[in-house]
Amino acid sequence: MTTPVPPGPTPDQPGVVRPPLPTPPPGIPHQAPPPWGPPPGSWTPPPAPPGAWTAMLVPLAPNGAPLASFGRRLGAHLIDLALYAALYGILMVPVMIFWFASVADLASKQQPHGEMPPGEVPPGEFFALMGMMFALMMGIFAVSLLFTYLYYVEYQLRTGGRTLGKKMLKLVVAPVDPTRVLTRADLAKRWAVQFVAAGLVPLFNYVDGFWQLWDKPLQQCLHDKAAQTVVVKVG
Repeated sequence: MTTPVPPGPTPDQPGVVRPPLPTPPPGIPHQAPPPWGPPPGSWTPPPAPPGAWTAMLVPLAPNGAPLASFGRRLGAHLIDLALYAALYGILMVPVMIFWFASVADLASKQQPHGEMPPGEVPPGEFFALMGMMFALMMGIFAVSLLFTYLYYVEYQLRTGGRTLGKKMLKLVVAPVDPTRVLTRADLAKRWAVQFVAAGLVPLFNYVDGFWQLWDKPLQQCLHDKAAQTVVVKVG
């Protein structure tokens, strides 16, 4: 039979001194640092000096695609403008030939051996020539508008919002509302502002085109705002 061992003193009894807790070695913290912060004594990069390059965020359209920059939109417009200028030149060549031939014929009648004395022009013939030229210019303007409508509305609708210039630079027209699809009405509004209004109001085409530079946050031109569309970069 064993003799029970009397219990030893507890720290709560009077006169009992609690032994000191062991102190951690130098450099070891008393508690672990929070998991989201750097450990004490770790290296942190210094702040960037003033004027240093920093990454810029690309502005996005509501559908999440990056907005087209001014340079890309200008490049696409110049490509489309070259196509338009070629058509306009084809229309203007016969008109200019007719104009110079008419003026030469009118001048030949004022020569000493012509039908009229020098310096005299029949008023009826002069106004008839001016009226014909005015009618030809209006006809060319109407044909030009028709071409731009077919190209920027009908053709762009069938190619999903892309002209030839936009295809080359990987741009596309999209509605501001990402739940909508691009419609003929959207493209017609863009065309009416970009070409009809610009053809009637002097310098309006420059205001329309440069509006993108200060428009925030969607970088829209005025014809974009009229149709509630944006131009985005794809691919």
